[in-house]
Amino acid sequence: MAADAGRGGDEVVDVLGEPWVARTLPLRDDAETARSGVPPVATLVHRAATPARTHRRAVLYLHGFVDYFFHPHLADALDAADWDLYALDLRDYGRSIREGRRPNHVRELATYAEEIDAAVAVLHAEHDEVALLGHSTGGLVAALWADARPGRVDAVVLNSPWLDLRGSWFERTLLTWALRPVGRVAPGLVVGHIAPHYGRALHRDTGGEWDYDLAWKPHEGFPARAGFIRTVRLSQARVAHGLHVEAPVLVLTSDASGPDDREHDALLTTDSVLDVAHMAARAPLLGDDVTLVVVPGGAHDLALSAAPARERYLAEVVGFLDARLPRRD
Repeated sequence: MAADAGRGGDEVVDVLGEPWVARTLPLRDDAETARSGVPPVATLVHRAATPARTHRRAVLYLHGFVDYFFHPHLADALDAADWDLYALDLRDYGRSIREGRRPNHVRELATYAEEIDAAVAVLHAEHDEVALLGHSTGGLVAALWADARPGRVDAVVLNSPWLDLRGSWFERTLLTWALRPVGRVAPGLVVGHIAPHYGRALHRDTGGEWDYDLAWKPHEGFPARAGFIRTVRLSQARVAHGLHVEAPVLVLTSDASGPDDREHDALLTTDSVLDVAHMAARAPLLGDDVTLVVVPGGAHDLALSAAPARERYLAEVVGFLDARLPRRD
């Protein structure tokens, strides 16, 4: 299902085509290895450096749930401001999916620290400053990793981070408590699926603007399992109690949430996946230096919004990074 992305550090031409290259990062055996016998890998993707395009500052991108990196326009905006973009397809996502392993499933979000550590080390070897950019679930993972690894990155940017569970009081409280023991004893139990409407609105074959691999990002998603929901809710509880991210943090959200359970006209001009009020409420709990920016008309993935909101998002990200980590001439 996944393309050959090279073995043990060798770079090959990526599925995005030249000049994009991909490098496989071998990882230690994990719980999925015990079940399937297949070891995990992550995949680091970036544009190959040339003498005419080599920057001293870099951004590492972490995708969300049922997602992977397919955003060259994000790299274009950063490149114009002298930033190199690297993207990490986490284990069992996108380019890192392997036959026999369940896609998009992990029992502990902390497991991802292994591949983030490895990717950040690669960036530090070639760049003076490194920033972390996470979207949705990747935003939650990025915040937790930066809290646990002070001094490893110089700035953190969170695009619609999943800092709390969207839903009713029952879903956010009683259901969460019920899933904790279930997630511990039956982590593979399927407990939900995502609605297909947002994905259909994004993809060019169903009227959207974007082209991506539906085997890696299907409209109906991959199953949400009890172990994954358990670790997400425990991690969100940590955020609610307060993190201490030392690096400056930028949190960006849409200005409104839309229904997440049906098709509607504002799928791509509101956050139809998460609750923007939750993000705004929890953003100040991430650290002592947090900036919140609201992007009018933004979609859940602000980088995939319609042009006006998308351009505003990209300008805010670049402006924040340049202000906090100015270019060294």
